[in-house]
Amino acid sequence: MDFGIVQFTSDRGLKPHVLAPLIEKAGFASYYVPEHGHIPTKREAAHPRTGDETLPDERYMRTLDPWTSLASAAAVTERIRLATAVALPVQSDPITLAKTIATLDHISDGRVTLGVGFGWNLDELADHNVPPKRRRTMLREYLEAMNVLWTQEEAEFDGEFVRFGPSWAWPKPPQSHIPVQVGAAGNEKNFKWIARSADGWITTPGEEDIEGSVALLKRIWTDAGREGDPQVVVLDFKPVPEKLEKWREIGVTTVLYGLPDDSVERASGYLAKLAGKLDLAPAAV
Repeated sequence: MDFGIVQFTSDRGLKPHVLAPLIEKAGFASYYVPEHGHIPTKREAAHPRTGDETLPDERYMRTLDPWTSLASAAAVTERIRLATAVALPVQSDPITLAKTIATLDHISDGRVTLGVGFGWNLDELADHNVPPKRRRTMLREYLEAMNVLWTQEEAEFDGEFVRFGPSWAWPKPPQSHIPVQVGAAGNEKNFKWIARSADGWITTPGEEDIEGSVALLKRIWTDAGREGDPQVVVLDFKPVPEKLEKWREIGVTTVLYGLPDDSVERASGYLAKLAGKLDLAPAAV
């Protein structure tokens, strides 16, 4: 089990190329960032945390582009995984997005993890012409089509939402397989989707029964004929040794923490303190 940092990026926080080296230096294994291209001012979709149309944080409307953010982080780091929690692929053109992610994996020497979501903000999805009741199918096709572009010398795809004829597309990602993690509630429906189309699960902030959910995910994973164990990424708020040891025992692979990002001094101090509690070894300079 390793530990990472998730930054709710915004134009008011530390820039990724400033924060990422601090994360790597402190000994953390990964850096996650979110995605929201825009937030419609009038919405009917309820936010999962507030239960209505209100937003719990103004950074939702100020979020930086994840791929530009991670590219800038890649340029100033050497070791940490570069990931999204979560990206919304169906809001982009899949061919263009495949090129962007492959390029990021190329320039980072194979450090990309693709965290994706189905999208709770149906109003946001509507502006991208995403049919709400088909967004899961659409996401599956996007992932399948991008994987074809990443792995086949002459790629083609014929689906409901994605179609292209025999095509060349380089660069190919240095990784033989870019890991895909799904950020969603821990329930049977979502876990069946993950077992069919992804490599792991990212918990939601309100997840309560981590142990029960991981057990359910592993059972569904095995029943689906998947080998090995799914990746499990848990969003945590306070490191408690007994809790972390239990998570390690049940197969959690990564634990993520947020951080204050209004200044280098606060971020550095927090990272050093958190790394100490987690017994992380600072990266060699």
